[in-house]
Amino acid sequence: MGDKRRRRDPLRPLRRGVGLGLALAAAWGVSLTADLSGAWSALQRWASDSQAVVALMAGELGQPPAETALAGLDGWGRLLVEQSALLSAGTEAVAQRRQAEEETAPAEPIPDLDAEDNDDQTQVELQPPAEPDDVAETTSVGQEGGHYLSQDGVYLYNRSGKELDPSVLSAGSVSFTLGEGPQILILHSHGSEAYSQNDGDLYQESDSFRTTDCAHNVVRVGEEMAEVFRAHGFQVVHDTNLYDYPAYNGAYDRSQAAVKDWLAKYPTIRIVLDVHRDALVGTDGAIYKLISQENGKKVAQVMLVVGTDSGGASHPGWADNLALAVRLQKELISDYVSLARPIALRSSSYNQELSPGSLLVEVGGHGNTLTEALDGARLFAESVSQVLSGMKG
Repeated sequence: MGDKRRRRDPLRPLRRGVGLGLALAAAWGVSLTADLSGAWSALQRWASDSQAVVALMAGELGQPPAETALAGLDGWGRLLVEQSALLSAGTEAVAQRRQAEEETAPAEPIPDLDAEDNDDQTQVELQPPAEPDDVAETTSVGQEGGHYLSQDGVYLYNRSGKELDPSVLSAGSVSFTLGEGPQILILHSHGSEAYSQNDGDLYQESDSFRTTDCAHNVVRVGEEMAEVFRAHGFQVVHDTNLYDYPAYNGAYDRSQAAVKDWLAKYPTIRIVLDVHRDALVGTDGAIYKLISQENGKKVAQVMLVVGTDSGGASHPGWADNLALAVRLQKELISDYVSLARPIALRSSSYNQELSPGSLLVEVGGHGNTLTEALDGARLFAESVSQVLSGMKG
């Protein structure tokens, strides 16, 4: 449909002035033949009320559409803008700016979005939405106070149980380089984790929001990352085994054995990425998807998860894993609007004690679609590739 705008009538102000003058003249004539002293006093009191005058002007001018630049202006402000050619010429630009800000503004974070963090050690029973499209969007962003620590624009959500201050973000170091041979290992401790089917990406569920079909679960997301890394010249090993099926419990023990085998087979591996998807359910049972607007497109947010020794594992070098996460996070927040959620520091180790370059990566949540997850994973890998390219020995 075409762009329909109301044409400005150049004689409208003149007609209003003449009409008002005639009305005043008529009132003056009547006052000469009638005793209107009481009415005149009431009119004077009414005219002294600025709110009443503004209300009268608003009634005459009408309410502007909510999407226009005039929305929110009172009668005086709108009259000033409408009768000024210079100000009127800028209303379209103001409306466009408002629309752009609304499209790019991140959604309000859910209060205590990460408070339900269960460290992935026990399976969460997920329920399908009441309606197919009953999924809410949110954007996870860093906050001040509470469990959050920040330094140089990098936010850390501390769920490790450790008493820490922002200096932890610069306490570790990345001391390794990438040489010849396989450098990156991608695997999935919970490979059957899958996404919403709202975009028509249908699969046979092995459990709610899970499937053993690796074309539709996080294994497919890991392959998307691997393809990007390979395009940047890295040698990647992608382990597509499902370590959470048929049993969820013990998945990290099984993936630990696999990581040890891969590191023994390829000692050149320096980066180990355990790729997952998150699960976000509100206190009211609502399902949430994690969204970032990147280049006008909705993609799934990505979160780096760093394990510690708080859960009892022998992991004295966890600060070095965190140092790598911080280095990657700085590039991510430099490259994208809000692709990266705050780094999460947790009590479990997630087998990260096996290599100082080990991280857990969560791509979106179960409310996201596979398409959104693939798009987010691709952007993540592009950004990470920039950092890793500078680490080649």
